[in-house]
Amino acid sequence: MLLHGTEALKQAAHTGHAVPGFVAYNLETVSGITAAAEAAGRPVLVQAGSSPFKHAGRRALMRLALDAAEHSGALIGVHLDHSRDLHEITVCLEAGYTSVMVDGSHLPFAENIALTKEAVRRARDHGAWVEAELGALEGDEDVSTDAVAETASLTDPRQAAEFVEATGVDALAVAVGNVHGFTKDPVRLDLERLALIHEAVPVPLVLHGASGLPVGQLHGALARGVAKVNVNAELRRAYLEAVRTALPAALPGSDAVSLWAAGRDAVRDAALEVISRLSPSPEGRAG
Repeated sequence: MLLHGTEALKQAAHTGHAVPGFVAYNLETVSGITAAAEAAGRPVLVQAGSSPFKHAGRRALMRLALDAAEHSGALIGVHLDHSRDLHEITVCLEAGYTSVMVDGSHLPFAENIALTKEAVRRARDHGAWVEAELGALEGDEDVSTDAVAETASLTDPRQAAEFVEATGVDALAVAVGNVHGFTKDPVRLDLERLALIHEAVPVPLVLHGASGLPVGQLHGALARGVAKVNVNAELRRAYLEAVRTALPAALPGSDAVSLWAAGRDAVRDAALEVISRLSPSPEGRAG
């Protein structure tokens, strides 16, 4: 069933857990994510957003994600990820998306505020909540690179407080050393900066680029206000590895169905593993 509102995020923040936001590109990834949510009994977000639309087509992927969420026994929100286009945001809201992320991180501070305020206004008309981003993440959403976070692009706690107050946004994605995709060297989050942001803003925080993040770092983030964690590359890799393994047996009979099923099941298993990590460890708690 569709997960509406921010109560799941607030509850996660209160208990030191996080709601996973899983990026979906096609039927197999949507089905795998949905199956994981049902098996785990935990709320998740299917992120059918701007980048996947380029592959699957916007209307087709929107309807696929919404239909899967509506007919599932699990609580599943459908989220527009990384949108810079107010028209696209409006189309998704009108289709029934439960939340949107407006990405003005590439803009000057004042312009980011203006864009985000307008997205919030439109979302309120449809009963949806809004995530925004302050600071900029390195890396590519769809392809892992050797990106390294730049200090100059990290989120400033004082600006974060001003931004949240000015926009009325419901959740804030932050840049604290995280990058999109897998990296050659392990990522180390600036947990001190994250703690200061958590103290400065009254809304749940969001961590993008969590694929491959060491568990200790992840739990440190959960203990410092992160209540939504985005995962993409881990699911992509699991899908591709499963397809590679299944391909030799599938080729002689042109058995595409077994190939797609292997990819779907691998996404489910990878998503379940992520869900299991998004619980607090006793040593990772912070005041």
